[in-house]
Amino acid sequence: MAKIKYYYDTQTCKYERVRTRPIDYILNALGFLALAFVLGIFISIFYSKYYKTFREGQLEQENEELRVQFEALHKEVEQLHKVLASLEERDNKIYRVIFAVDTIPSTVRQAGFGGTDHYKELFSRKTPTTESVLELRKKVDRLKRMVYIQSKSYDELVKLAKEKDKMLAHIPAIQPISNKQLTRLTSGFGYRYHPIYKVLQFHSGIDFAAPTGTPIYATADGVVSVVASSYGGYGKEVRIDHGYGYVTLYAHLSRFNVKPGQKVKRGQCIGYVGSTGLSTAPHLHYEVHYKGEPVNPVYYFFSELSDEEYNKILELASIENQSLE
Repeated sequence: MAKIKYYYDTQTCKYERVRTRPIDYILNALGFLALAFVLGIFISIFYSKYYKTFREGQLEQENEELRVQFEALHKEVEQLHKVLASLEERDNKIYRVIFAVDTIPSTVRQAGFGGTDHYKELFSRKTPTTESVLELRKKVDRLKRMVYIQSKSYDELVKLAKEKDKMLAHIPAIQPISNKQLTRLTSGFGYRYHPIYKVLQFHSGIDFAAPTGTPIYATADGVVSVVASSYGGYGKEVRIDHGYGYVTLYAHLSRFNVKPGQKVKRGQCIGYVGSTGLSTAPHLHYEVHYKGEPVNPVYYFFSELSDEEYNKILELASIENQSLE
């Protein structure tokens, strides 16, 4: 039952009954709704600031788990890069050295990286999450490229390993003349005084003193590429292409025992010691070239010498004296 309200009328000095108009009900209702609306907004703001919905909590937990997983993946990829870098170093400094092949330049191993950003169109906008994804994608692509290059390198090394016996037979490995007493090496590799011009010149081979007619032997398997004669320089000379980047030269011969294009085996007689060309005494001038550059021949006498004999050869080759040409 609704309460009846009264008010004191000062003019009539009586209590009069309060008469509520319809508009008063409307205004009261509107006031109540306005207060409820303002209070609702305040409560919503307060709640959203200090309290999280269940879904928001789930999303934050998922984001944290993803962040941890991304960090773990980044660490694993970095570890794989280190392992692969170690394999690349071992490949260049050990395996490819053993088989006497060129190392793979870093420009080849790193090909396809840098320059234009090929990943910028993967996402419509940048966020910390998308940046993390892009960085991981780049590392994985780089890792795939490195693995591909390294696998191709191992394919090449496997092929070389299968040809190892053939390759070793084509690498100079003996002395070009019989020299068991190790007394005939008269001039080594390096700067020496020219016997005729009397000036210091680079001597690109080694000289073996020996009587005229002493047999000269091919130091490895190969194909005779040059058989030539001249009145100066090397005189009568023979060059053998052994493949794998190796060429040997035999100069100042008295006569030949091979022809151009002839295949020869290690230890096969190719000619005889003489004193032709710019020579002051019978001897053999012997050179080894690897990939177009002369190298010290004494490093290729390992096949028939003991450690003591090899050291003796190095000692003789290091003496600075006058060459015989």
